[in-house]
Amino acid sequence: MLDINNLHAETSEKQILSGLQLKVMPGEVHAIMGPNGSGKSTLGKILAGHPEYQITDGEILYRGTDIRDTQPHELARKGIFLAFQYPTEIPGVSNMEFLKASIDAHYKAQGKEQLTTSEFIKSVRGLAADVGLNPEFLKRGVNEGFSGGEKKRNEILQLKLLNPSLAILDETDSGLDIDALKVVANGINGFKNTDNAIVLITHYQRLLDYVVPDHVHVLSEGKIIQSGDKSLAFELEEKGYSWLN
Repeated sequence: MLDINNLHAETSEKQILSGLQLKVMPGEVHAIMGPNGSGKSTLGKILAGHPEYQITDGEILYRGTDIRDTQPHELARKGIFLAFQYPTEIPGVSNMEFLKASIDAHYKAQGKEQLTTSEFIKSVRGLAADVGLNPEFLKRGVNEGFSGGEKKRNEILQLKLLNPSLAILDETDSGLDIDALKVVANGINGFKNTDNAIVLITHYQRLLDYVVPDHVHVLSEGKIIQSGDKSLAFELEEKGYSWLN
Protein backbone atom coordinates (compact mmCIF):
# COMPACT_ATOMS: atom_id res chain seq x y z
CA MET A 1 0.00 0.00 0.00
CA LEU A 2 2.73 2.48 1.03
CA ASP A 3 6.50 2.24 0.67
CA ILE A 4 8.59 5.21 1.83
CA ASN A 5 12.31 5.01 1.11
CA ASN A 6 14.99 7.36 2.48
CA LEU A 7 12.59 10.30 2.59
CA HIS A 8 14.12 13.73 3.19
CA ALA A 9 11.91 16.83 3.33
CA GLU A 10 12.16 20.45 4.38
CA THR A 11 10.10 23.59 4.77
CA SER A 12 11.46 27.13 4.64
CA GLU A 13 14.92 25.55 4.19
CA LYS A 14 14.58 23.74 7.53
CA GLN A 15 15.16 20.00 7.40
CA ILE A 16 12.22 18.07 8.93
CA LEU A 17 12.50 14.49 7.65
CA SER A 18 15.94 12.91 7.43
CA GLY A 19 15.94 9.50 5.78
CA LEU A 20 12.57 8.14 6.88
CA GLN A 21 11.77 4.51 5.99
CA LEU A 22 8.28 3.02 6.31
CA LYS A 23 6.40 0.18 4.64
CA VAL A 24 2.65 -0.30 5.18
CA MET A 25 0.82 -3.33 3.84
CA PRO A 26 -2.93 -3.61 3.14
CA GLY A 27 -4.90 -4.53 6.25
CA GLU A 28 -2.34 -3.05 8.64
CA VAL A 29 -2.56 -0.33 11.28
CA HIS A 30 0.69 1.54 11.96
CA ALA A 31 1.03 3.92 14.91
CA ILE A 32 3.59 6.72 14.63
CA MET A 33 4.69 8.14 17.98
CA GLY A 34 7.44 10.51 19.03
CA PRO A 35 8.26 13.76 20.82
CA ASN A 36 7.07 17.19 19.68
CA GLY A 37 8.91 18.44 16.62
CA SER A 38 9.99 14.99 15.48
CA GLY A 39 8.22 15.25 12.11
CA LYS A 40 5.03 13.21 12.73
CA SER A 41 2.53 15.77 11.38
CA THR A 42 4.94 16.71 8.59
CA LEU A 43 4.87 13.10 7.40
CA GLY A 44 1.07 13.15 7.25
CA LYS A 45 0.98 16.44 5.37
CA ILE A 46 3.58 15.30 2.85
CA LEU A 47 1.62 12.13 2.13
CA ALA A 48 -1.44 14.32 1.46
CA GLY A 49 0.54 16.62 -0.87
CA HIS A 50 0.80 19.77 1.27
CA PRO A 51 2.60 22.39 -0.85
CA GLU A 52 4.46 23.89 2.12
CA TYR A 53 6.91 20.97 2.20
CA GLN A 54 9.61 20.13 -0.35
CA ILE A 55 10.89 16.59 -0.80
CA THR A 56 14.64 16.77 -1.34
CA ASP A 57 15.47 13.07 -1.55
CA GLY A 58 13.90 9.62 -1.44
CA GLU A 59 10.64 8.28 -2.81
CA ILE A 60 7.04 7.66 -1.78
CA LEU A 61 5.37 4.73 -3.51
CA TYR A 62 1.61 4.36 -3.13
CA ARG A 63 0.40 1.09 -4.61
CA GLY A 64 3.67 0.94 -6.52
CA THR A 65 3.41 4.42 -8.04
CA ASP A 66 5.61 7.37 -7.11
CA ILE A 67 3.34 10.15 -5.77
CA ARG A 68 5.92 12.80 -4.87
CA ASP A 69 4.71 15.29 -7.49
CA THR A 70 0.99 14.51 -7.26
CA GLN A 71 -1.45 17.30 -6.37
CA PRO A 72 -3.55 17.02 -3.17
CA HIS A 73 -6.89 16.63 -4.98
CA GLU A 74 -5.39 13.91 -7.18
CA LEU A 75 -4.06 12.07 -4.12
CA ALA A 76 -7.50 12.24 -2.54
CA ARG A 77 -9.09 10.75 -5.65
CA LYS A 78 -6.48 7.99 -5.65
CA GLY A 79 -7.66 7.04 -2.15
CA ILE A 80 -5.41 8.91 0.30
CA PHE A 81 -7.18 10.61 3.20
CA LEU A 82 -5.75 12.91 5.89
CA ALA A 83 -7.68 13.63 9.09
CA PHE A 84 -6.28 16.89 10.41
CA GLN A 85 -4.88 17.48 13.87
CA TYR A 86 -6.65 20.86 13.81
CA PRO A 87 -9.66 20.60 11.43
CA THR A 88 -10.36 23.84 9.59
CA GLU A 89 -13.62 25.78 9.86
CA ILE A 90 -15.21 26.73 6.52
CA PRO A 91 -17.99 29.26 7.21
CA GLY A 92 -20.61 29.55 4.49
CA VAL A 93 -20.16 26.00 3.19
CA SER A 94 -22.49 23.54 4.86
CA ASN A 95 -21.28 20.11 5.86
CA MET A 96 -23.91 18.61 3.57
CA GLU A 97 -22.69 20.60 0.54
CA PHE A 98 -19.06 19.83 1.32
CA LEU A 99 -19.63 16.10 1.71
CA LYS A 100 -21.83 15.84 -1.41
CA ALA A 101 -19.22 17.66 -3.52
CA SER A 102 -16.49 15.39 -2.11
CA ILE A 103 -18.27 12.11 -2.77
CA ASP A 104 -19.41 13.26 -6.23
CA ALA A 105 -15.80 14.08 -7.17
CA HIS A 106 -14.61 10.68 -5.92
CA TYR A 107 -17.31 8.76 -7.77
CA LYS A 108 -16.62 10.69 -10.97
CA ALA A 109 -12.89 9.91 -10.75
CA GLN A 110 -13.70 6.23 -10.21
CA GLY A 111 -16.20 6.13 -13.09
CA LYS A 112 -19.04 5.28 -10.70
CA GLU A 113 -22.61 6.54 -10.93
CA GLN A 114 -23.17 9.38 -8.46
CA LEU A 115 -25.56 8.99 -5.56
CA THR A 116 -28.94 10.64 -5.86
CA THR A 117 -29.65 13.37 -3.33
CA SER A 118 -31.97 11.11 -1.34
CA GLU A 119 -29.44 8.25 -1.34
CA PHE A 120 -26.71 10.60 -0.20
CA ILE A 121 -28.79 12.16 2.60
CA LYS A 122 -29.80 8.74 3.91
CA SER A 123 -26.18 7.55 3.87
CA VAL A 124 -24.66 10.62 5.51
CA ARG A 125 -27.34 10.81 8.22
CA GLY A 126 -26.64 7.19 9.10
CA LEU A 127 -22.91 7.86 9.30
CA ALA A 128 -23.50 10.94 11.48
CA ALA A 129 -25.50 8.79 13.89
CA ASP A 130 -22.74 6.17 13.91
CA VAL A 131 -20.18 8.72 15.13
CA GLY A 132 -22.56 10.39 17.59
CA LEU A 133 -22.88 13.60 15.60
CA ASN A 134 -26.27 15.33 15.67
CA PRO A 135 -27.64 15.34 12.08
CA GLU A 136 -28.44 19.05 12.54
CA PHE A 137 -24.68 19.67 12.34
CA LEU A 138 -24.85 18.66 8.68
CA LYS A 139 -26.68 21.91 7.96
CA ARG A 140 -24.00 24.06 9.60
CA GLY A 141 -20.80 25.41 8.08
CA VAL A 142 -17.99 22.86 7.99
CA ASN A 143 -16.70 22.61 11.58
CA GLU A 144 -18.13 26.09 12.29
CA GLY A 145 -18.79 26.41 16.01
CA PHE A 146 -18.00 22.72 16.56
CA SER A 147 -16.27 21.65 19.75
CA GLY A 148 -12.92 19.86 19.45
CA GLY A 149 -14.62 16.50 19.86
CA GLU A 150 -17.29 17.32 17.28
CA LYS A 151 -14.62 18.31 14.76
CA LYS A 152 -12.84 15.00 15.26
CA ARG A 153 -16.10 13.06 14.88
CA ASN A 154 -16.75 15.00 11.70
CA GLU A 155 -13.36 13.87 10.37
CA ILE A 156 -14.31 10.24 11.02
CA LEU A 157 -17.66 10.81 9.28
CA GLN A 158 -15.72 12.03 6.22
CA LEU A 159 -13.40 9.01 6.47
CA LYS A 160 -16.28 6.53 6.46
CA LEU A 161 -18.14 8.32 3.66
CA LEU A 162 -15.14 8.59 1.31
CA ASN A 163 -13.80 5.13 2.21
CA PRO A 164 -10.14 5.72 1.19
CA SER A 165 -7.50 3.03 0.72
CA LEU A 166 -4.94 4.80 2.92
CA ALA A 167 -6.06 6.82 5.95
CA ILE A 168 -3.59 9.06 7.77
CA LEU A 169 -5.08 10.17 11.10
CA ASP A 170 -3.10 13.01 12.66
CA GLU A 171 -3.71 13.05 16.42
CA THR A 172 -7.38 12.26 15.98
CA ASP A 173 -7.45 11.47 19.72
CA SER A 174 -6.21 14.87 20.93
CA GLY A 175 -8.69 16.88 22.97
CA LEU A 176 -11.17 14.02 23.34
CA ASP A 177 -12.76 12.88 26.58
CA ILE A 178 -13.04 9.13 27.13
CA ASP A 179 -16.56 8.84 25.69
CA ALA A 180 -15.66 10.75 22.51
CA LEU A 181 -12.44 8.74 22.24
CA LYS A 182 -14.41 5.49 22.26
CA VAL A 183 -16.79 6.78 19.58
CA VAL A 184 -13.90 7.87 17.34
CA ALA A 185 -12.07 4.58 17.93
CA ASN A 186 -15.21 2.60 17.06
CA GLY A 187 -15.45 4.62 13.84
CA ILE A 188 -11.85 3.80 12.94
CA ASN A 189 -12.32 0.12 13.75
CA GLY A 190 -15.49 0.05 11.67
CA PHE A 191 -13.55 1.49 8.73
CA LYS A 192 -10.51 -0.79 8.71
CA ASN A 193 -10.48 -3.96 6.68
CA THR A 194 -8.04 -6.16 4.75
CA ASP A 195 -8.11 -3.89 1.68
CA ASN A 196 -7.18 -0.58 3.32
CA ALA A 197 -4.45 0.65 5.66
CA ILE A 198 -4.26 3.15 8.51
CA VAL A 199 -1.41 5.32 9.77
CA LEU A 200 -2.21 6.67 13.24
CA ILE A 201 -0.15 9.63 14.40
CA THR A 202 -0.50 9.97 18.17
CA HIS A 203 1.27 11.20 21.29
CA TYR A 204 -0.41 8.86 23.70
CA GLN A 205 -0.92 5.17 24.16
CA ARG A 206 -4.60 5.51 25.20
CA LEU A 207 -5.99 5.47 21.63
CA LEU A 208 -4.10 2.25 21.04
CA ASP A 209 -6.17 0.59 23.80
CA TYR A 210 -9.12 0.82 21.41
CA VAL A 211 -7.48 0.75 17.96
CA VAL A 212 -4.85 -1.96 18.25
CA PRO A 213 -1.88 -1.35 15.93
CA ASP A 214 0.03 -4.05 14.09
CA HIS A 215 3.19 -1.94 14.31
CA VAL A 216 4.34 0.97 16.49
CA HIS A 217 7.13 3.27 15.29
CA VAL A 218 9.02 6.00 17.12
CA LEU A 219 9.89 9.03 15.02
CA SER A 220 12.73 11.25 16.24
CA GLU A 221 14.62 13.98 14.40
CA GLY A 222 12.94 13.10 11.15
CA LYS A 223 13.46 9.34 11.01
CA ILE A 224 12.17 6.17 12.64
CA ILE A 225 14.52 5.08 15.39
CA GLN A 226 12.56 2.19 16.89
CA SER A 227 9.75 -0.13 15.80
CA GLY A 228 7.79 -2.83 17.58
CA ASP A 229 4.34 -4.13 18.40
CA LYS A 230 1.79 -2.58 20.76
CA SER A 231 3.99 -3.37 23.77
CA LEU A 232 6.37 -0.65 22.59
CA ALA A 233 3.61 1.93 23.16
CA PHE A 234 3.22 0.75 26.77
CA GLU A 235 6.98 1.05 27.25
CA LEU A 236 6.95 4.60 25.89
CA GLU A 237 4.08 5.50 28.21
CA GLU A 238 6.13 4.29 31.15
CA LYS A 239 9.62 5.50 30.19
CA GLY A 240 9.10 8.39 27.76
CA TYR A 241 11.40 8.78 24.76
CA SER A 242 14.77 9.72 26.26
CA TRP A 243 15.91 6.12 26.70
CA LEU A 244 15.79 5.60 22.93
CA ASN A 245 18.11 8.45 21.98
